Amino acid sequence: MLIGIPPLLGPEFLAVLRAMGHGDEIAIVDGNYPAADHARRLVRADGHGVLAVVEAVLTVMPLDRAVPAALFRASLNNDPRQAADIHRRIDALFARMAPGMTVVPLSGEALYPRIRAAHVIVATSDPALFANVILRKGVIGA
Repeated sequence: MLIGIPPLLGPEFLAVLRAMGHGDEIAIVDGNYPAADHARRLVRADGHGVLAVVEAVLTVMPLDRAVPAALFRASLNNDPRQAADIHRRIDALFARMAPGMTVVPLSGEALYPRIRAAHVIVATSDPALFANVILRKGVIGA
């Protein structure tokens, strides 16, 4: 155990986060997403939901503030105009943990290639549909 590090972030997970550079993206996906097939690097977060994993990551990883958006999420039925309860909960978590930053809901055609290109995919056990999130890593200033 470490002080100030969420226990959900085990050694492999922390190593991947630490290895990411500025501009790299991490995709945190629901239990229905074909993560093993799509991942360049895969971290399993079995037994955890997307919200818990996103919150744990945002406690240790800076977001990219040099771009228009660093927070992305899926949309209900892959339509950015639609949102389910999980999307409202994701948006609320982002508002609390990354105030003032824009959240971009993506269509399926924009989301899925971006997940495949991510530095790492974290596979959760979240049963919610379309509960996929992408975070873009920033820097820690001097």
